[in-house]
Amino acid sequence: MSALEWFAHKPLGDGIFWIQERFYESGNRANIWLVRGSQRDVVIDAGLGLRSLPDYLRDAGLLPPAEGPGPRPLLAVATHVHFDHSGGLQHFEEVAVHSAEAAALLRGDNYEAVTWLWEREVARPPRPGWRARQFRVPPVRPTRLLQEGDVISLGDRQLTVMHMPGHSRGSICLHDKDRKILFSGDVVYDGSMIDWLPYSRVSDYVASCQRLMELVDRGLVEKVLPGHFNIFGAERLYRLASNYIAQAGVCHKVSTCAMRSLASIALRITNSRVTS
Repeated sequence: MSALEWFAHKPLGDGIFWIQERFYESGNRANIWLVRGSQRDVVIDAGLGLRSLPDYLRDAGLLPPAEGPGPRPLLAVATHVHFDHSGGLQHFEEVAVHSAEAAALLRGDNYEAVTWLWEREVARPPRPGWRARQFRVPPVRPTRLLQEGDVISLGDRQLTVMHMPGHSRGSICLHDKDRKILFSGDVVYDGSMIDWLPYSRVSDYVASCQRLMELVDRGLVEKVLPGHFNIFGAERLYRLASNYIAQAGVCHKVSTCAMRSLASIALRITNSRVTS
């Protein structure tokens, strides 16, 4: 299967494209965002990597032509290293990730990447003989380590890094302050927030949700482009964040701890079978 068949996209205007993996039929299917600037382009999250995303961007005509002798700069930014967002980073020359998860990406740590792919989730295999049980996130060396407050410049637009741990220890959002757009990764999307994975932490998530609510209170976000599901606005963002804080009491923390233990055991067993 070619990259043109595997992916599909929808233009949202203002240089933003919404990309998805057509044949990965799962709630884990991540949104991929292409943001074009006057000087460089950024891909926010990269999907599973079963087909080459850069090939798709070129073949679908989504990348502007280079103005100089070399290729136009293209940076892939991982909002975090979970498998559904980081598997495709292997196809990019320039890769950025928060420093807290850089080592996991470099060593191809599929425990921290929570790699968990089922055969039935892939409606059409990307190539003959492909098997889900063989899927791994390969080691990738980041070319840029991100920290809170860093700015990724595209020329005519700037994306500010907001470190928002809780879902994972290196989760980030990217904030386009001028356009009041938040690329939220898995920090928040229009669904139940997952805080029971390895390296998830409820107290961190509460603090991150408080920051999200402050963005709304200050009028700094009008549109959220999340890591999964549909786009939503500021009112929904505030409600999702406030609801999480309201339910993050003692009982929730106890149940989350139990679920995290079960998930950790299952992931270690799964990864040991793949590597053996």
